[in-house]
Amino acid sequence: MGRHFTINSLRYDGSVKRSWQCKLIRESGTLLEFLGIFDHQVTHSHLGQIFKGTFSYEYYWLDRCYNVFRFHHPDGRFREYYCNINLPPVVGNDVLNYVDLDIDIVLDAAGKLSILDEDEFKANAVTYDYGEALLKRADAAISDVLALIKNREFPFNYSG
Repeated sequence: MGRHFTINSLRYDGSVKRSWQCKLIRESGTLLEFLGIFDHQVTHSHLGQIFKGTFSYEYYWLDRCYNVFRFHHPDGRFREYYCNINLPPVVGNDVLNYVDLDIDIVLDAAGKLSILDEDEFKANAVTYDYGEALLKRADAAISDVLALIKNREFPFNYSG
């Protein structure tokens, strides 16, 4: 383990939305777990300031339509979970690509749950003609993530 990967969050048309580096720290069946560290401060539209040194444990399943990030402040304190609804990732040559379907689910340190960017998802569903099957997969992924959160199942079982 310990290989460095480039993670690419893609739009439905295949263009890169965001790209960053992570270290693969565990592989288990269809799950790939990475550790990423912010090398500069980022202002996020929903999360606010993410300071340099913030780190995230990132969980990607090759057969699921979501991924989960567990963010920690630079001093190690838990910050929040951030989940992307997406198409299953594709991995090759130390690159992981996933198509982000825009809907995000955030669970903050106080336990507040938010579902974000549903309007963006609906607009892109029309723009890119997602189709009924993809819409159903996205709805199922949202339900799956909410059930994991409700039941405090992995990876939402971190106790700090």
